[in-house]
Amino acid sequence: MQSIEQFREQVRQAGAARAPLRIRGGGTKDWYGGPLQGAILDTRAHRGVVDYEPTELVITARCGTPLAEIEAVLAAQHQMLAFEPPHFGDGATLGGAVAAGLSGPRRASSGAVRDFVLGATIMDGQGEVLKFGGQVMKNVAGYDVSRLMAGSMGTLGLMLELSVKVLPRAVAETTLRFETGEIDAIRMLNVWGGQPLPISGSCWHDGVLALRLSGARAAVDAAVRSLGGQVMADCAGFWADLREQRHPFFDGDAPLWRLSVPPTTGAIVAGGAQLIEWGGALRWLRAPASEADNIRRTVRAAGGHATLFRGGDKAAGVFQPLAPAVARIHERLKTAFDPSHIFNPGRMF
Repeated sequence: MQSIEQFREQVRQAGAARAPLRIRGGGTKDWYGGPLQGAILDTRAHRGVVDYEPTELVITARCGTPLAEIEAVLAAQHQMLAFEPPHFGDGATLGGAVAAGLSGPRRASSGAVRDFVLGATIMDGQGEVLKFGGQVMKNVAGYDVSRLMAGSMGTLGLMLELSVKVLPRAVAETTLRFETGEIDAIRMLNVWGGQPLPISGSCWHDGVLALRLSGARAAVDAAVRSLGGQVMADCAGFWADLREQRHPFFDGDAPLWRLSVPPTTGAIVAGGAQLIEWGGALRWLRAPASEADNIRRTVRAAGGHATLFRGGDKAAGVFQPLAPAVARIHERLKTAFDPSHIFNPGRMF
């Protein structure tokens, strides 16, 4: 394709000059990660669904394909991207969603982005096209390089094409509302998490716990009778706003931290407002970037890690520093895929 040849020429020129390239789709997540550097390599011309077989539950599309387009194709067949990737804007692309590695409210029940990436075709830092994985789960085994692309922030290569597993939409969906404090909410979520309940999303904020139930009508109705609570109206709008961070908690300019911890972790005292998702495993925190050391120390002690997700002084570091052994693995992977270190320098570490 012409777009691939254009990418190859731009990559090889940048490699020869050791000039950084900034891989960019819709730019809806430009604020995420470290500072932006280099000439833009725009992926949006490389778009389109390559293959979609609803009975096989897999879709293959080019990196610049808008997420909205993919979701519309799937919705027509009553299917979905089960990890509920946030768009954060109208121009979000499939490549950007996988590169960012961000999952929405359904992540705790369905899995993360990387769990759904079956195959990837990428261009490395020398302009070579490499293919990994496949289009069905049985072809994905061993050390699956394609899943390394999820959350790599475009630092390992230019994703040209991705094969992603999809799932059927639930027949029934209901959201329950409970008034409860933070500690009780965490306890309830952990108790419910050990029961055969069709939970597909949870959110606690400011004394209110919302619980989404998805599945067969009989299973959802039985769970409603068992759990009690109040049925929420416009539950689809609530979860869409949570996914896109239009929930009132996300208003304002205070730095936003993303804390990933074991779901059984008790209340985290970090001096700021919090919102809890994923059955207690994801805590959103509003706190100054100057508190980075204290926040990361507290979260590390709980067995988790902290990310300065949005806003604040990124000089403190966006992502939790890696352990030396893990850092060496990152360095070797980076050198193997991108010898000249031209792709998205500084976006991760």
